[in-house]
Amino acid sequence: MRVISGKYRSRPLRSLRGLEIRPTSDRLRETLFNVLTAGNPRALEGSVWLDLFAGTGAVGIEALSRGASQVYFVESAAAAAALIRENLSSLGVDSGFAVMKKDVVQALPHWAESHADFVFLDPPYRQQEIYGQTLEGLEKLLRSGGLVIAEHDKRFDPGDRVGRFSRKRKLQQGDAVLSFYQLD
Repeated sequence: MRVISGKYRSRPLRSLRGLEIRPTSDRLRETLFNVLTAGNPRALEGSVWLDLFAGTGAVGIEALSRGASQVYFVESAAAAAALIRENLSSLGVDSGFAVMKKDVVQALPHWAESHADFVFLDPPYRQQEIYGQTLEGLEKLLRSGGLVIAEHDKRFDPGDRVGRFSRKRKLQQGDAVLSFYQLD
């Protein structure tokens, strides 16, 4: 696993064996960020991200590498939260992030309204009910025009509409799918 592009391009990232961490693949991350930047390498500069169920932190780290000004990593597993800090340290990242070792649903009320430009949501695939719960908790946190990207298994569809969110795009790559949601 590595950082795909930007300031930390090609730098390695560590993962943990034995835990239920399923890092977003390099190929899927590359597809995600190609969609978000649409050929403009500066498209994410100054953006604020929430990387929920962060695991290794790969998606949030990719956002930092591409110019995000702030990434909030939320991960409930102590070993994974420590791994995120280790990955950030190995890259020399010392600002522009916060790592919260907390359950995502409990963490959401800690942010002010209209705070995030992008939210990456990647819970364990078997916890299908958490997609709807988390999306509903994000309604007040997303800035106008902001985007929630949910990674999920191809055999599960969180829906075209979840609360006030509607899906604008859906990309499948292998067994993984990215659903892009915006507020109506």
